[in-house]
Amino acid sequence: MTIESSLRADIVEVGRRMYAREYTDANAGNISVRLGADRLLMTPKNVCKGFMTPDMMCITDLDGRKLQGDLDPSTEMLMHLEVYRHRPDVQAVVHAHPPTATGFAVAGIPLDRAVLAEVLTTLGSIPIAEYATPSTAELPEAVHKYIKAHDGMLLANHGALTVGPDLFSAYYKMETIEHFAKISLSHECSGAKTSLPARRWTACRGCGACTASNPRRRFAPIPPRSTSARAEQVQGTSPTVRLSSHPPRPHLRGRDSCPASSMAGAARTGPMATGKFG
Repeated sequence: MTIESSLRADIVEVGRRMYAREYTDANAGNISVRLGADRLLMTPKNVCKGFMTPDMMCITDLDGRKLQGDLDPSTEMLMHLEVYRHRPDVQAVVHAHPPTATGFAVAGIPLDRAVLAEVLTTLGSIPIAEYATPSTAELPEAVHKYIKAHDGMLLANHGALTVGPDLFSAYYKMETIEHFAKISLSHECSGAKTSLPARRWTACRGCGACTASNPRRRFAPIPPRSTSARAEQVQGTSPTVRLSSHPPRPHLRGRDSCPASSMAGAARTGPMATGKFG
């Protein structure tokens, strides 16, 4: 099997997994991988990611021109091209609409609390790129702000984007974002304001094993590359770290304060585009 054949099969498998996990619906979502120094292998538009076949994939250059394929490439190709232009280390890009993470994106809540060591060491903070209409030139502009410092981000009123040194690494980061979003939703609904104690957070990254190969794994503040971090004193505990430029969110009490309620309302009224995307 050639490298291209293997990558085509991998894209089919990742698309199947995303659809099975309900990260995508209908024709939503898109996937791409590098195929050499100046070519990309990409999913086609208007095709369900759960029912793709290897021959459906398109080959484009880094300017977005189709070089090979019976179908046209994803309508959100510009977002992928923006990533590859500014991240030569990235070999794959995955975009999907995982429901819980997208709920946070609709509500305008970044996944930026240092509460899980596993997320801290693999993705760091997960910011929200400003809203941009899908499939327009606005979207790569919104992604540009964060992609140099983050391997995963939410897209306001849209979904999530992850990148990696290979396709499955990028996909697994999408799994991590959705898993973290589910835990964060439960955390918010509980009314707790806890996060990793500062001493634990420091010890977790202290060995350098995670950041040596990829400095973007650090739990970076928002906006990226800022060196300031605000420590919050939680009554009865040691200082904790919340790496964010956003003000603390209010203590949540009862069902009416649960983000799930506000997310549902926002999803119904948010400025979501209604065209064909994928």
